[in-house]
Amino acid sequence: MKGLAVSLLARIAWLDFTTQKISNRDVLLLLCLGLGSLQFMSILTGSWWDMGLSALAGLLLFVALLPFWAMRKVGAGDVKLMAVVSFLIGGSGLLAFSVLLLVFALATALVVKNPLMLPEGAFRLYAEHLDRKGVVPFGVPISIGAICTLGLQIYGNARF
Repeated sequence: MKGLAVSLLARIAWLDFTTQKISNRDVLLLLCLGLGSLQFMSILTGSWWDMGLSALAGLLLFVALLPFWAMRKVGAGDVKLMAVVSFLIGGSGLLAFSVLLLVFALATALVVKNPLMLPEGAFRLYAEHLDRKGVVPFGVPISIGAICTLGLQIYGNARF
């Protein structure tokens, strides 16, 4: 299930970068994948702690980001994606995700606000366009942080 989630997160990152939109369908699919994965792990381990922690984190993230959406600082898709990612990575991956999200969000904001740092080409022109519009595609660092966290979880679960 995590492999499907990685491909869906990559799609969300690309679409958010190119169109500044995150579809509700993609967020709902991620929610279903996350809930299914958490349900499966809860049955295997006999503990519902991870699912409860994920639900609490998702609710807190949604409530915390809602005022920023009202002030038009982030998009509604970004708020929904942040709430759903906690279900996808589980409670045990929240710390790693938070650190990775901070790093990737700072890097994204730096690139969008300073497009002259980039080499010449279409990507630089697009970053300049985003800067003129005053838009930062926040779904990109959310998705990349979640992909890296899922990769760490998959790597940590692999036994050689």
